[in-house]
Amino acid sequence: MIGAGAGLSASAGLTYSGERFEQHFSDFQKKYGIRDMYSGGFYPFESLEEYWAWWSRHIMVNRYERAPRPVYDDLLKLVESKDYFVLTTNVDHQFQLAGFDKERLFYTQGDYGLWQCSKPCHQGTYDNETVVRQMWTKQRDMKIPSELIPRCPRCGRPMTMNLRADDTFVQDEGWYTAAQRYNDFVQCHKGCALLYLELGVGMNTPGIIKYNFWQQVHRNPNASYVCINQGQTYAPHEIEKQSLCMDTDIGSILIEMKNS
Repeated sequence: MIGAGAGLSASAGLTYSGERFEQHFSDFQKKYGIRDMYSGGFYPFESLEEYWAWWSRHIMVNRYERAPRPVYDDLLKLVESKDYFVLTTNVDHQFQLAGFDKERLFYTQGDYGLWQCSKPCHQGTYDNETVVRQMWTKQRDMKIPSELIPRCPRCGRPMTMNLRADDTFVQDEGWYTAAQRYNDFVQCHKGCALLYLELGVGMNTPGIIKYNFWQQVHRNPNASYVCINQGQTYAPHEIEKQSLCMDTDIGSILIEMKNS
């Protein structure tokens, strides 16, 4: 059971600040003083044309382009011959881009590749790749053409990202199907010699992966817990004998494991 957080994508080079941010968003940085991609996603832009200029860039470089470093590829090589499942709070879909089986993935917090109604008036989501690529190529002066602004096909309101930011997050049919596959995996492996591999999970939403893994390992004496993260490695006393924590770069460890 793999639990993946933002630290895994950061190890793969999908950093949201510094040189990478300046490469793609220097104009927004200069105009608004935005310092990183994360905070820019919450900025109250002057128009929808500007809002979607920002977001189309963000989506392109974090969802439709492969991560700069092959961390996800190395992870796949280690587990592809095994019975695995991935539970992740990441929304960049780098698992699928690396070739992981999509039926073994549960993205709990949404997907940069999906839009939903901003109200929302219904529980549906929409693939955005075609329109996002048009926004990417046709934007000028930090704005997209007005005709590319996405609107809900049912109520006409502006669309928004399918990301869990508040209680308007849409859990569509695909979300529930993936949730059921995850639950089936858990039930099928109760009491088994199962490795819970936690990669780059912080404390923003610890209940989804971290606390969940701790509880499952505590209930199963045959399970093991491995946590790899820089600066955020810890296991509670109750599962200490079943745990291994490594405070280091995930990518470096995966290379060592692949070559061993």
